[in-house]
Amino acid sequence: MLDCENTTCLLLLNSGVCLKIGERLKRLRMANSLTQEELASRADLTKGFISQLENDATSPSIATLKDIIDVFGISMQEFFSEEPDQEFVFGKEARVQATDDGDSVKVELLVPGAQNRDMDPVLVTLESGGEMDEQPIHEGEEFGYVISGKVQLRLDDKLYAVEKGECFYFTSDRPHTVKNIGKGAAQILWVVTPPTFYY
Repeated sequence: MLDCENTTCLLLLNSGVCLKIGERLKRLRMANSLTQEELASRADLTKGFISQLENDATSPSIATLKDIIDVFGISMQEFFSEEPDQEFVFGKEARVQATDDGDSVKVELLVPGAQNRDMDPVLVTLESGGEMDEQPIHEGEEFGYVISGKVQLRLDDKLYAVEKGECFYFTSDRPHTVKNIGKGAAQILWVVTPPTFYY
């Protein structure tokens, strides 16, 4: 027997799944960048009611649930369908080489499908003297942590030396690139938002 005590959930008899409505609604709301107040306004409900739903303190009628789901532009069937298993851990085999700047530069996507995410974490490997192509300006922010070696960061016309254990952070509205100025290979954990290193 499934234990649904103290939760707002529906038992899907044909699959034996206990679906927590409050948890699913909260995930949908956050994925659509809505506040509880905004969702309540669009569904013609109160913020307090939405809060109670998300905290499993009350159960909605089918009509009310449909009003809320309509805000997200999905059907009742989509809402009640089981969500696919989500990956949270990615090994070396999941990496994809994103760019080809020659033998001296390698950019690997660490998390597949970054174009569907808010961040794009990559591993940049630069051989001695290797330099990335100048990255075009775009909206967003960038963070880099030098795992090994020593690199030179160029922002506009200014140069900055960044060594192992140091990091850099800047908005992406200026031309930028990095060059390995050390004797051995350099590696950088680089995170960009929104994603720009597409495969």
